Amino acid sequence: MKYIVVLGDGMADEPIAALDNQTPLQYAKTPMMDELSKVSEIGLVHTIPEGMKPGSDTANLSVIGYDPRQYYTGRSPLEALSIGVDMKDTDVALRCNIVTLSEEEPYEEKTIIDHSSSEISTEDAAVLLKAVCEELEDETYQFYVGTSYRHCLIWAEGQVVELTAPHDVLGQVIGQYLPTDDKLRWMQKRSYEILSKHPLNLERKKQGLNPANSFWFWGAGTKPALSSFEETFHKKGVMISAVDLLKGIAVGTGLHNIEVEGANGGLHTNYEGKAQAAVDALLKEGYDFAYIHVEAPDEMGHQGSMERKVQAIEYLDERVIRYVKERMDKSGEEYRILVLPDHPTPICVRTHTSDAVPYLLYDSSNLQNHTWNYNEAEAKSSGNDIAKGCEIMEHLFHE
Repeated sequence: MKYIVVLGDGMADEPIAALDNQTPLQYAKTPMMDELSKVSEIGLVHTIPEGMKPGSDTANLSVIGYDPRQYYTGRSPLEALSIGVDMKDTDVALRCNIVTLSEEEPYEEKTIIDHSSSEISTEDAAVLLKAVCEELEDETYQFYVGTSYRHCLIWAEGQVVELTAPHDVLGQVIGQYLPTDDKLRWMQKRSYEILSKHPLNLERKKQGLNPANSFWFWGAGTKPALSSFEETFHKKGVMISAVDLLKGIAVGTGLHNIEVEGANGGLHTNYEGKAQAAVDALLKEGYDFAYIHVEAPDEMGHQGSMERKVQAIEYLDERVIRYVKERMDKSGEEYRILVLPDHPTPICVRTHTSDAVPYLLYDSSNLQNHTWNYNEAEAKSSGNDIAKGCEIMEHLFHE
């Protein structure tokens, strides 16, 4: 038996009037998910433990089978693992986004316009990061290039301070959300002074792109200590994601990261490449488990674009799930597929919420007989409810 997770990050949502009071998942044309749902178990799973913030970090830890209450030490340390940072026990890691702020007002009165700076490329972001680091970096503060707008700051002998995620305050004046730590606050402000005048940002504006004009620190945490996935579940697995967070979880748990050319975490990522890499790992390389993470629905939710979120879901259905099912069927290998989001990212709020998410569990060797489609409402009406998200992995592996 082979096992596959297809995770559409932030795919769940709330009914939208402009979509005939349907969610993007209901509205999207998803023939493969709906076909699978007729012969599968569907239900709800609570991926965010009560009282914890609804981040992709806590949610994906849950889905992969690790209780965030036990294993979560912050988002940035997981990302630091993915880019090879050798953290000391006394280090604190922080996410360093390169964001777009409004330009006219004093820094504290600016508005955060875009948490991803028009989904800036890693190459452009690295140029901007270097320009700021030449002034700000020292023995205490070290910066590391990540992916796209997502980068890392290591604070030697630092403190885990309370910081606000930029995607939680889009469209808002930033003053009350700036770091209370004087040095972090100064570094953010100084980064704007440097980046707002950078030639690359002036060129981006000419091209109609948002300027990547300020650092934004958040997600502070200490070095994580995750147990081995293979020792816990007795399955040898791979991770396929464009996002440093997921790659870091893989490093920490001993899953093998597979890099896919053209996978970028955006709407126009290499969907087929991810699907092919997963199936090849299972059928040609002897792995038992593949985790395919697609960031696009979440990014479109943060952007507040229902049309692009619908498109991302349709791409996931047609270009990932269809490919995986057809290849696995052709192989003759028995397999199970778990399809789900990690958390909702509703268009109406443009950030994550803690609501339970719909899951679909297909078993090629145990076809069921239902009339339902895969979406939030029908998953709820099924009556299946997994109260503790970290148990969904055992549910996948239980035969």
